[in-house]
Amino acid sequence: MTSRSSRKTARPSSEGRAVARTQTLLRGRNGIGTVRRTTLPGGLRVVTETLPSVRSATFGIWAHVGSRDETPTLNGATHYLEHLLFKGTRRRSALDISAALDAVGGEMNAFTAKEYTCYYARVLDTDLPLAIDVVCDMLTGSLIDAADVDAERGVILEEIAMTEDDPGDCVHDLFAHTMLGDTPLGRPVLGTVDTINALTRDQIARFYKKHYDPTHLVVAAAGNVDHAKVVRQVRAAFEKAGALHRTDAEPVGPRTGDKLIRAAGRVELVGRKTEQAHVVLGVPGLKRTDERRWALGVLNTALGGGMSSRLFQEVREKRGLAYSVYSYTSGFADCGLFGVYAGCRPSQVHDVLRICRDELDKVAAEGLSDEEISRAVGQLSGSTVLGLEDTGALMNRIGKSELCWGDQMSVDDMLARIAAVTPDDVREVARDVLGRRPSLSVIGPLKDKQAAGLHAAVS
Repeated sequence: MTSRSSRKTARPSSEGRAVARTQTLLRGRNGIGTVRRTTLPGGLRVVTETLPSVRSATFGIWAHVGSRDETPTLNGATHYLEHLLFKGTRRRSALDISAALDAVGGEMNAFTAKEYTCYYARVLDTDLPLAIDVVCDMLTGSLIDAADVDAERGVILEEIAMTEDDPGDCVHDLFAHTMLGDTPLGRPVLGTVDTINALTRDQIARFYKKHYDPTHLVVAAAGNVDHAKVVRQVRAAFEKAGALHRTDAEPVGPRTGDKLIRAAGRVELVGRKTEQAHVVLGVPGLKRTDERRWALGVLNTALGGGMSSRLFQEVREKRGLAYSVYSYTSGFADCGLFGVYAGCRPSQVHDVLRICRDELDKVAAEGLSDEEISRAVGQLSGSTVLGLEDTGALMNRIGKSELCWGDQMSVDDMLARIAAVTPDDVREVARDVLGRRPSLSVIGPLKDKQAAGLHAAVS
């Protein structure tokens, strides 16, 4: 069983360099699953999880910046920058970057979210030094060349177009806007055609300089890795780039706050010639640090998290009204969302909405049965463990935990928190969350009479 430890180990300075601070955060059996953190002078954090039994390693750098950090005119800049960091550095061209990982059979990618960005590479353990050198070089030495900005603009516009062609994806952006309005959290991560066309090289370069300081970064590595070696290699790469010059700097802490979402009964409809109507019915949820999130996770699983869930059984199995129907939660630093998605024929949209609304109201008033809760606890526990069966997932867990919580929780602790959820906990969170008046987002070929009925569905 893993356990927490706050024991600090002093690292002697080397060649007059400032001292790094190292902690063992989680101690595993025989070193397996041990999580360590080193904070380098300059505020850069390095966290690792050691798994000597595997032959791979995943290395990632998490940036404490997402689309919610953008002004309206900069909407899409975070994602734009993600693309540009692959376009070349002072040491490598774009081809050099991709060829280096391809030559060893590695995988490299990145993703941008509303509150963070991550760049990562998965390689054989023997090739980890290469992955560290390439990814660190990208993060510290990007040129943000004007020609690359112009060339990549077309790529991002194509990505926006591709997303627009998938209404099942688009409707979730619409739902965020419905619930959060024209705010940083309510705007799309990709930006819009207008904002992407208007962004300049200088704007993106300033954004890069502001948000990619070492104090805003977390380095994470998982797999057959040696913590001390990873720290030395990362430190050498950042010092070579001159990125650790502020020896007294401290890391930026997790985001905090309480953002009240007042959305109730809002409806946003986007008319589009599609074969299906894509629907999200939802309410404000919980922020990611809320202790009730474990009970909400069990509730979400039982309500719409699998083939035995209420929504799947009522909408698909019993009535055949939809192929895809599920519920989901999104937790941010200061607020959250709870949504129910369904894709159905336009003629069935009112029936699907009525059933979903009835189930939400029923669970808010009555809660779930003990059998449903027991099944959901087992399903959530199993999926939590199975979702951490590769080094990429482990890197994501420790990197995101450090960035968003400033702490690590062992798998055993997570399973214990899930198992401790009681029927009363679920009933309470169901009453508090699902008892609110929902809002609605729909994309599809809706007629005027149908649109009027959809407004009535959330009244």
